[in-house]
Amino acid sequence: MSIYSTLRSVMRFRRFERDPVARRLRKAANVADLRRIAKRRLPRGVFDYIDGGAEDEYALNRNSAVFRDAVFRPRVLRNVGKVDASTTILGKRVPFPLVLAPTGFTRIADSPGELAVARAAARAEIPYTLSTLGTRSIEEVAAVSDGRKWFQVYVWKDRGLVAEMLDRAAAAAYEAIVITVDTAVLGRRERDVRRGFSLPPKLGPGTVIDGMVHPGWTWDFVNADPISFANVTGKTVGDGADAISLAEYVGKQFDPGLSWDDIAWFREHWDGPIVLKGVQTVEDALIAAEHDIAAVALSNHGGRQLDGAPAPLHLVDPVAEAVGDRVEVICDGGVRRGSDIVKAVALGATACMAGRAYLYGLGAAGERGVDFVLDHLSQGVEQTMTLVGATTIDELEPNLVNLA
Repeated sequence: MSIYSTLRSVMRFRRFERDPVARRLRKAANVADLRRIAKRRLPRGVFDYIDGGAEDEYALNRNSAVFRDAVFRPRVLRNVGKVDASTTILGKRVPFPLVLAPTGFTRIADSPGELAVARAAARAEIPYTLSTLGTRSIEEVAAVSDGRKWFQVYVWKDRGLVAEMLDRAAAAAYEAIVITVDTAVLGRRERDVRRGFSLPPKLGPGTVIDGMVHPGWTWDFVNADPISFANVTGKTVGDGADAISLAEYVGKQFDPGLSWDDIAWFREHWDGPIVLKGVQTVEDALIAAEHDIAAVALSNHGGRQLDGAPAPLHLVDPVAEAVGDRVEVICDGGVRRGSDIVKAVALGATACMAGRAYLYGLGAAGERGVDFVLDHLSQGVEQTMTLVGATTIDELEPNLVNLA
């Protein structure tokens, strides 16, 4: 046999992939890889808006570190030939315990924005939460997704505007509202301060070089429809079509007087389940139970508000123990792998929320990047359940996890 024949028999060259999105995804094994790809593709200010947190980013980094440091206590010889990761969230079945969290200004990652994420969530059969500050409207998202949809509510000082959006969400068959309760003021996001970042990003002389070195994103941005807060377009509160400081906008428009007394107002204007996002203590979770809240999302806003806030995973066990079966518990913040979801559910969470993870996928590879993230998380949940010896979600118990 000749040397050529020998080499040919043992060497296989990967066929060149013509599709640039497929080429990028082929280099990704996990969410961290997608983050690196997104960092290369997106302008620095855009990436930092997605990736950054408040002040020194201790809370941001602690969210993921707590998941990483939690250690499994796997059981063996448990007959894990068939594993079922399905469960219920707000009384409806999902194939694995995940809700997609609301993210504002999603179109800065990729022009379809919320439409792409909602379609991916519908394919995965999990709920998608549209932000009040979304760049696609309540109706636009409903038109492309027949999946489960929740609507996240920032509470404007103009309650008439809030009531109108709730009516629109009900008419478009959104099943739940998610009231964000940790934004009386906006946290100091110092990456944005350093960049002078505004929403939407300004493409002026100061960003020409950045645009040139990120041509794919720049071409997509300049050829897409203008970005704005689609749910309040034409309203007196301003729709973000002109470049703004988000901190200034929040300070002018959001109601810092929001209190537990306002839950009654929401009951008058919304017939479905209410989720409170931003609960960070056992005491507030118990008050939520007293107000018949359907679920609490234990969240520090992805580390973007109070930099000394607790990591959500640390709250799961004490909150779940305190509220029992009166309130569903959702762990929001730091989820990057299916094993993270398993850890949270074992400690008592009904499900997890993830936001940055899918934004990395969207920024790296558009809608297919979001599909990649959801497939990765779903497969990770099933694989981890198999390896810890749990065949159903009900078998995930606190004794399977040691928190650091």
